[in-house]
Amino acid sequence: MAASIESLLQEISGVDRPIEELQTLKTALLSIPQSSLAQSVSGQRLDVIFSLLNSNDREQVGLCVDVLECILMAQSPLQIAQNYRTELQRGLKHPLEAVKILALTQIGRLVENPVSVTEILNNHTILQAVIYCIGEEKMSVAKKAIQCLTKLSHSKPGLDKLFQTDLLQALNDVMAKNDIIRYRIYELVVEISLVSPISLGYCANSNIISKLLIELTGDDVLIRATAIEMVTILAQSQHGRQYLAQQGIMDKIANMIRGADTDPISSLYLPGLVKFFGKLAIMESPQQVCEAYPIFLNKVFEMALDADPAVIGVALDTLGLLGSTVEGKQVLQKTGVKFNPVLTRMSQLATSGATELRVRSLEAMSQLLALEPEQQTDDLLALAESWFLLLSNQPMDMILNISAQPFPELHCAALQVFTAIGAQPWGQRLMINTPGFMEFVLDRSTGQSKAAKDAKFELVGSLVSSTTAAEILGSQHYISLKSYLRDGPYYVSAVPMVDTEGAN
Repeated sequence: MAASIESLLQEISGVDRPIEELQTLKTALLSIPQSSLAQSVSGQRLDVIFSLLNSNDREQVGLCVDVLECILMAQSPLQIAQNYRTELQRGLKHPLEAVKILALTQIGRLVENPVSVTEILNNHTILQAVIYCIGEEKMSVAKKAIQCLTKLSHSKPGLDKLFQTDLLQALNDVMAKNDIIRYRIYELVVEISLVSPISLGYCANSNIISKLLIELTGDDVLIRATAIEMVTILAQSQHGRQYLAQQGIMDKIANMIRGADTDPISSLYLPGLVKFFGKLAIMESPQQVCEAYPIFLNKVFEMALDADPAVIGVALDTLGLLGSTVEGKQVLQKTGVKFNPVLTRMSQLATSGATELRVRSLEAMSQLLALEPEQQTDDLLALAESWFLLLSNQPMDMILNISAQPFPELHCAALQVFTAIGAQPWGQRLMINTPGFMEFVLDRSTGQSKAAKDAKFELVGSLVSSTTAAEILGSQHYISLKSYLRDGPYYVSAVPMVDTEGAN
């Protein structure tokens, strides 16, 4: 096969527009198993293919990219670094997106390899070109460039090269192009900062992180909203949260929430501020965060009762996030009757309005109500039951009615609520005392989509795995539930066929 690849390459070199020949070569390469391809292309020079990239013929260039992708992926990173550095460098400056992505993909392989990365670290020009790719119009190219530089920064030599040479100036030059590209550089620096405290130190010393933090309180509301998203990502790491606390960012964001009441366009950035504290509470401690920044939970309750769908959705998601932990449930319990109108509003949103908000409300309910077996203390069981009963005069009927509506996402979200309470004794008592409920659970004809079948199966599993279900639901129902579980989510009972005399 190696001989045929070589002959195909020779054929291509003698043709002005070798579309057919390139297609034949591509077909030949795709027919070779990946394990054998490296041997088939070993030693083959690809100058002719690379030279054909210098064309305005998109079809020709596209075929060349396909061929090169096959061959280069079959070669080791070190082989590529030693043989095709110049070609990759040219590819980064090619006018077509596909060629740039090909070059960046291969460079990404090189910087991941502990041997070939040295070749890249010693090639200042390639790294500078990768940085300039972040400023490209096509987002796909910029994303690949960001990935390459993030991988490079996983080592101290990579960090030194990027932040302690004039490549840092290249980053600043690219940042200066426009707002969109500036935020791509912020994205890169935040991704690098997440790797380790050391990498965060490099990024902080570059002053790029400082510029991002200043943008939190900038005049442009959209830029402010994007800055909040970036800072929330940085807070995903322990060292990132420590750095933000040292810079006083938590206090600053809390003050921004306070000031939102007097800002008529705060709905553009307020959801981001609330998301920040919601995620911070889960990563640190719901109790500590809510006690240190009481404005956060007060604002979440206020947003849940608001008329603006943009802020209601974030409030529901945040309440669900907090309520997914025992500590978060206890924090909400401590608010006392202040939480009651929020629960009432959640039930109102679940029963009417836009489908998306109805689903988010049901999902929040299921997170608030769910308790793992080891979490089922008397106090927490009583809390979950009291919340469920506050949803409506007839909460079981309310959720059942929602599940019967012809919207698959609502059906599944309603089943999630039943799954949450189905693991708890009080929930099982409500189920057995609701006429027709167990028949609904065991009826496989309700909800025909895969998601619906999976959701129903999860509900059945929740009931069967409970140690109290057999006693509360009764042995006959429990046996039927175990049979349902044994048959699996997609079981279809056989329908007997009866022959009729004279039938065709």
